[in-house]
Amino acid sequence: MIKRIVRICFYFLFLTSFFLLSVNAQLKWINVDSLYQPLPSSVHIYFTDEPIHTAPFRAFYLIADLKEKKINFIADTTLGRRLTPTQFYQKNDQPLVVVNCTFFSFATNRNLTTVIKDGKLVGFNAPVKGIGKDSINMYYYFKSAIGVFKNRKADIAWLLTDSAGKDLVGYQFPVKHIRWGKFEPNLLFTYNDSIYNFSRMKQKHITDHKWKAVTAVGGGPVLLQNNSIMITNEEERMFAGKAINDKHPRTAMGYTKDGKLIILMIEGRNAVAQGATLVQEAQILKDLGCWEALNLDGGGSSCMLVNGKETIKTSDAAGQRAVPAVFIIKRKTKKN
Repeated sequence: MIKRIVRICFYFLFLTSFFLLSVNAQLKWINVDSLYQPLPSSVHIYFTDEPIHTAPFRAFYLIADLKEKKINFIADTTLGRRLTPTQFYQKNDQPLVVVNCTFFSFATNRNLTTVIKDGKLVGFNAPVKGIGKDSINMYYYFKSAIGVFKNRKADIAWLLTDSAGKDLVGYQFPVKHIRWGKFEPNLLFTYNDSIYNFSRMKQKHITDHKWKAVTAVGGGPVLLQNNSIMITNEEERMFAGKAINDKHPRTAMGYTKDGKLIILMIEGRNAVAQGATLVQEAQILKDLGCWEALNLDGGGSSCMLVNGKETIKTSDAAGQRAVPAVFIIKRKTKKN
């Protein structure tokens, strides 16, 4: 009997070890620069089709040097309409990279997360209705965004953004949501059972610091902080229930401590690629050396063009999904 128990325990430990190794084993990536030329020497593209836990998997990642002054990192967005990544590519004079980013409303074609273009806030985090009996209240969730600053450094923060386009405060830690009060021009809301004016968020007990990114795009949840997996799904109210474990096409972005931007594209919803969970996505970015990283809009929206050529195969049967905003890497010219 004792020998049988020992055998069972040994077998269980073997399976557990195998599972942990398969989760943490790094994928093998192949450089595919030759397929997307011409590329600056500071930009590279890699591909893998190694299975994860025996499931079919396909992904690309692009790495770019933030300090390279021959390229610019910008955002573009539309007003009340959506364009496909290819249409954004044509609209922006055929830039090096075009990638989807923000979550958005299909009904209004409006960004639901932050967009900063040329230092100006042009898309902001939208308040969210409560659920069930609480549906009479509106809540503001501090959604995350990745920004590139004037000094060409990147940062990921949880943001408080003003729909008037004036105030933007960044937190380096997840912040509990706040309940809106009367929805009037003065935009009063309650925080810790006290009433504050939205335009007066500089009070010490609320504010962290002004977040002066030149370019930024929002998404969520955050996946990594300090090269450690920390998925702030509940704090940002992104995916309900067990959806965090669902496999989907994914778009994610992060940066390394030595100043490299990484854009990860995971294919899914087809016979050759199932997609990835948020945990798997986070692990991949950690293995790639990201210091901080966040998830962006995925599913049918996931699409990255390099010199106008698609990387992953988009999951929508109709092809590229129209989106209201994109993140762009553009070769620098005398005009820009």
